[in-house]
Amino acid sequence: MDINDAIAQALEADDDDGEAARSHLAAGFWITYVDPTYPDEIIREWPDGRREFVGLDNQNQIVTIWELSTPKRKTPKA
Repeated sequence: MDINDAIAQALEADDDDGEAARSHLAAGFWITYVDPTYPDEIIREWPDGRREFVGLDNQNQIVTIWELSTPKRKTPKA
């Protein structure tokens, strides 16, 4: 199994309620996940709402394959 398959498998097995992802984004870190709309792609989402397909290059470095349109993020109520 290559690293992309391993990451996708781990992400699909994740059954939390999304709190960890929201916490990472709120702390300023990006997250990765698989969206059912794009089941064969890994998506990286940044705290500002940018989303992109990512993969690994020959040196196993994360690279952006394609940028997705950025949805407007709702401002959390205080």
